[in-house]
Amino acid sequence: MDLFNVYPLVDITPVRALGAKLWADNGQEYLDFYGGHAVISIGHSHPHYVQRLTEQLQNLGFYSNSVQIPIQRELAEKLGEVSGYPEYGLFLCNSGAEANENALKLASFHTGKNRVLAFKGAFHGRTSGAVAATDNPKIVAPFNAGHAVSFLPYDLAEVEQALQAGDVCAAIIEPIQGVGGIIMPSDEFLRGLAALCQQYGALLIADEVQCGYGRSGKFFAHQWAGIRPDVISVAKGMGNGFPIGGILIAPHLKASYGLLGTTFGGNHLACAAALAVLEVIEQENLLEHARELGAYLRQELEANAGAEEIRGRGLMLGIKYDFPVKEVRDKLLTEHHIFVGNASDPGVLRLLPPLNITREEVDRFLEALYTLIPAEARK
Repeated sequence: MDLFNVYPLVDITPVRALGAKLWADNGQEYLDFYGGHAVISIGHSHPHYVQRLTEQLQNLGFYSNSVQIPIQRELAEKLGEVSGYPEYGLFLCNSGAEANENALKLASFHTGKNRVLAFKGAFHGRTSGAVAATDNPKIVAPFNAGHAVSFLPYDLAEVEQALQAGDVCAAIIEPIQGVGGIIMPSDEFLRGLAALCQQYGALLIADEVQCGYGRSGKFFAHQWAGIRPDVISVAKGMGNGFPIGGILIAPHLKASYGLLGTTFGGNHLACAAALAVLEVIEQENLLEHARELGAYLRQELEANAGAEEIRGRGLMLGIKYDFPVKEVRDKLLTEHHIFVGNASDPGVLRLLPPLNITREEVDRFLEALYTLIPAEARK
């Protein structure tokens, strides 16, 4: 049997990692400024993370959601405390797509309606409802295309017009679009969207799968706007590489047996990984670190990178150029041994390093980038 060939892969085989560094099978060291799609939040192979997972595996790795699993409640309490949402409920699953799928399903159950408002450039996952709410027709199969989804610009008048139809169960939005190119709706737009959803009885779903878990410098990116969504989806940095996702659910949304479900979601190992992440974020003050180092990185890029625009917040930044950046990205990897990300916009370099990356590692990236951008472009 061979693998189903759907991924264009670079010819690098990592075999070991620590912090923000990777080592390939040939011994070459790499700086990880991408974190495997924003997954690595507290650094590769963090000692506390390794210890937590090892101890849990030595006792019990898995049992399904048919017995008491106290570590789930421990995780819920810790996540509520660290995120600022202690009164919300937590449903655990396995990925960001699954989190968004359950968020949309919950909204439809609660309202009895079926239409979803999503936004231009959105990416919410590849499962049936999540991909239908993703603004990329190339990955939406005919089977997925039957969902009622309207894609809107960041325009409150258009949002209100859509909500007035009376058939909308939810608006789903990324407070910072990742795949879309580090695109941010304004804080004013997010506040207006929250107010309109409340006015017309639709749920507001904040997709924090990529921009959450401290990446923006606050625990959730929507917290910069001072809103409290009805449902918040999380994954990626939640497990630092261990598959886990979830939705935080406002207290006015009530649970009932069988409403949502999963076999693997909230298993013992996943919860141990997620607890380790929260403990390290708290112990190492990584929210403040992401804010401060992100501000330094932005300041340096704005002054010296020769870019059209520096997008994002904290350690979720996009460098927007007026030319395709594929060659720059390729040379960062092959000549300077630094991983960075791309986006659906071919002019954007996407930066998603671990939250505990150091100033020295940031400077190493900056020096490498400057050597690849012509001096005249950086004036």
